[in-house]
Amino acid sequence: MWSDLFYPDNPKRREELIRKSQQFQDLMDNNFRATNQLIDVMNKHLNCSFQHITLNVDDSLQENCNVLIDCMHKIQAVVEKIDKELKEKLDPTLYEKLRNKSLLPEDFKLVSNVVEAVCGVGTVAATTVICILIHTEDILVNLVSQIGKFAAGTLASVGLGVVFMGIDMIVEAILGSIERDNLEKALKEYDEALKEFKPASEKYQDNITYVRIKIEE
Repeated sequence: MWSDLFYPDNPKRREELIRKSQQFQDLMDNNFRATNQLIDVMNKHLNCSFQHITLNVDDSLQENCNVLIDCMHKIQAVVEKIDKELKEKLDPTLYEKLRNKSLLPEDFKLVSNVVEAVCGVGTVAATTVICILIHTEDILVNLVSQIGKFAAGTLASVGLGVVFMGIDMIVEAILGSIERDNLEKALKEYDEALKEFKPASEKYQDNITYVRIKIEE
């Protein structure tokens, strides 16, 4: 590339941006997969009827982010509804134990009876799922916030497949050149997005893994 003669650090910048775009791809893939796993758990144990979501490389980053956000909002709405009804029906002390994940074995039966009235199922697994989801709802809220920030950025309108194909396609689609300033601008945006998006995604994925482990115990 002719600009490399004038900006010898450009190849390194391109490689770095390719690496960062791969990180984002992996996080998005894992977030979609984790969300589908959560959907399976909620459908099975809480009588929900969520549909799986699919990452579509033919759509833009913003469109894929919106699919994930929309699904998470629906999950949030169910968790909030269940939480509200449990708060109304449970003894205040018992409700606090539920929120703090400090239920004693003898508490489970009492809570499960109310869970059955609210969700139609009163199994230990259902109570465990609800307890964890209510306790860690802020994790879901945080990830929705981080995805929303990325969906509003410069890269949002670019096709996901373009982003995953490498720096030349990214730069052509977004900026129309490969000069140093443009590469640095794209790198800065990725750095800012990944700084918060990565830990929020990993915490969300870990939480869903924890839910699955707990109900299998």
